[in-house]
Amino acid sequence: MDKDNAPQEDAELKALSQALHQLYDPVLEEPVPERLRARLVQPGRWRLAALAAGWIALGLGVGIVAGWQLHGWRAMTQNGPNASSQAEVPGFVKRAAVAHAVYSPEVRHPVEVGADQEEHLVAWLSKRLGSPLRAPKLEDVGYHLVGGRLLPGESGPVAHFMYQSKQGTRITLYVRTYPAGNNETAFRYAAEGNVKVFYWIDRKLGYALSSADVGTDDLLKVANTVYQQLNP
Repeated sequence: MDKDNAPQEDAELKALSQALHQLYDPVLEEPVPERLRARLVQPGRWRLAALAAGWIALGLGVGIVAGWQLHGWRAMTQNGPNASSQAEVPGFVKRAAVAHAVYSPEVRHPVEVGADQEEHLVAWLSKRLGSPLRAPKLEDVGYHLVGGRLLPGESGPVAHFMYQSKQGTRITLYVRTYPAGNNETAFRYAAEGNVKVFYWIDRKLGYALSSADVGTDDLLKVANTVYQQLNP
């Protein structure tokens, strides 16, 4: 976790706690409805009901806090990029998730150009996007390049690389160009349906690493490897 952000996060957690108390504390003072009183035959039954209600309230509070923390997920690794919440997920991230969902299940035609022609693939996609590209080496995190393809994007061609593990799980790297002068470099997380996406923008290029079969922590590990190779 970024130590510089710790005071701000502590303040946000404190504010959230206060808001939860303001929202739910009045419920503790509300009288028991008559329809429930009529069912209280044994004195111990109300104590059990109250205990159950307390656990439900606690679960609700924990769920709200956990959801808030996930939404505001920031620190990825000590030296890696940061993730932060974003109200509106960029269009290219949604397109990346759709592309993954469409092509990753393919058996016979998952890519347009195979990994056996990697040099040609990278040169071709670099020329079409008008920017030098690289296909990250992910063997150290358990994935090998299957190949890639050219896709239409929001404002021009997009490169789509596919990787696969020995177990058959697949991840895809979606790369698009951005207008010159873009200074946004934030590293973020989004979920589109069952597809998890880590994405970031580095000057002229936007990247989105997607998978529907890999856990968030495992996908994050791969994303950090990709990020470090492409942003040495």
